[in-house]
Amino acid sequence: MRKAWRYVSLLLGLAGLAAGQFPEGLVRFDHGTTVFSSGHDGQWDDIIRERGFVLYEDGAYHLFYSGYRTEGAIIRLGYATSTDGKTWTRHPENPLLDNTWVEDMTVLKHGGTYFMMAEGVHDWAHLLTSTDRVSWTDRGSLVIREPDGSPICDSRDSKCHAGTPTLWREDGTWYLFFERSDRAIWLASTKEDVPLHFTKVQSGPVLSPGPEPYDEVAVACDQIIKYDGKYYMYYHATAHDPWDDWCYCIAVSEDLIHWTKYGENPLSYDGDAPILVDNGHELSLFVTESGGGSSGMKRFSSKGPYVPIITATRPASMSGSGPIE
Repeated sequence: MRKAWRYVSLLLGLAGLAAGQFPEGLVRFDHGTTVFSSGHDGQWDDIIRERGFVLYEDGAYHLFYSGYRTEGAIIRLGYATSTDGKTWTRHPENPLLDNTWVEDMTVLKHGGTYFMMAEGVHDWAHLLTSTDRVSWTDRGSLVIREPDGSPICDSRDSKCHAGTPTLWREDGTWYLFFERSDRAIWLASTKEDVPLHFTKVQSGPVLSPGPEPYDEVAVACDQIIKYDGKYYMYYHATAHDPWDDWCYCIAVSEDLIHWTKYGENPLSYDGDAPILVDNGHELSLFVTESGGGSSGMKRFSSKGPYVPIITATRPASMSGSGPIE
């Protein structure tokens, strides 16, 4: 019995240690309100789908999102801005690209250029670049290889997926998190100036489903942030096959490879695909609303003490570290 109690005490101690790695400001949020909705019937963004990405720059919030009109139509890129994160104005040139499939994107700014990774046709990631957030150039599909140099699969095969691409850049290296049919999350890297050719850092995934029920079927990385020397991954997950009732969660790492999931996951079932945004004095979580065709985006305010985070794109005017080079 004494050994059993020591074992239980050890587990509780480890759980407490893990919980202590997650500041309240990163895990506690209010109930949230819908701040951005799909267009009216017949408009190009009648249905808003998958992850949208929000940046805070130049005193304003910038939203990139995916929209389409009917099932089977090309999913295209939209852009909207807001001064308060609540009231949004769509760009008059939307959709920004007429005939390019842009879905489930991430955006990182480096050296005056915005780098967008997004899913294209058949859920294979491609790269787009811009200098003004409006005019985008498609640089082509990514090439992702195994550590031994062989391709992870043939990107021309409709069953070959590299989806939900998420970018991070540090010390001259680009890091790409991606999923394959949401079975797990893998990590690849490159030192190219224009990041198109990646090599996985290891053969196996860096984050897998389970063992808890809430994410035992599917996982996908939405965002990487950094605080107090640690990396935090926001990801969405489900316990259902076929997929349904998505939730969003958080995990922590010291090296981008070994991740510990938050002991009180999931953070919420109110939407999926979370993006945390720091405006210099407040943290807001923007979350795509769940559904077969997602209907918009909600904004949740952090209820914990403010903590200044480093994101893939961080305004230079903020205190603390600027964009990671």
